[in-house]
Amino acid sequence: MKVLVIGLGGVTNGGKTTLAEKLKNMLPNCDIISQDDFFKPESEVETDERGFKLYDVLDALYMDEMVTSIHNWMKSPASSGVVTEEAQKTCDSLKNVYILIVEGFLLYNYEPLNKLWNRRYFLTLPYEECKRRRSTRVYQPADTPGYFDGHVWPMYLKYKNELEENANYLDGTKSQEELLSYVYSDIIKELNKLREESQQVTA
Repeated sequence: MKVLVIGLGGVTNGGKTTLAEKLKNMLPNCDIISQDDFFKPESEVETDERGFKLYDVLDALYMDEMVTSIHNWMKSPASSGVVTEEAQKTCDSLKNVYILIVEGFLLYNYEPLNKLWNRRYFLTLPYEECKRRRSTRVYQPADTPGYFDGHVWPMYLKYKNELEENANYLDGTKSQEELLSYVYSDIIKELNKLREESQQVTA
């Protein structure tokens, strides 16, 4: 059994969740873990001097729990995955390969996670487009006036600047079809490498 852990990170409203769901339907034995599921309750999230809740920092998340969840999946992936018919046709020869897509906005700035990636992608958006998309979404708690400019965007730029060179940047303004085609092809290449390696071992 082999596992492949894929990071799908990047800017808020960049299309990470949509892309992850589409990939899950196309890839064999594929599961998703979403960073959004590990936010601390509002009462535990710090507030700065301007009254902004500091959600776009690592301290707003239960990162240890997230890493534990990923490790648990890696130990026992067969118990959690659903194989779609389309995915099974695509990679019939890879029945013993399990894929985990981890999606979230702060994946690559936490060292314990960086040891796990087989492939990682980072979605980007220009400021105006990101702000426009963010304004169409409803958040709980809701964004307060000035929150995007005062907290969300500066934190995105800070963490993006901390990234290592080898992140695979994706232009979030491209169509979902283009992004899906690129990432899917790239993951298939990685799967084929795994298959070749396993064939060499058994040869």
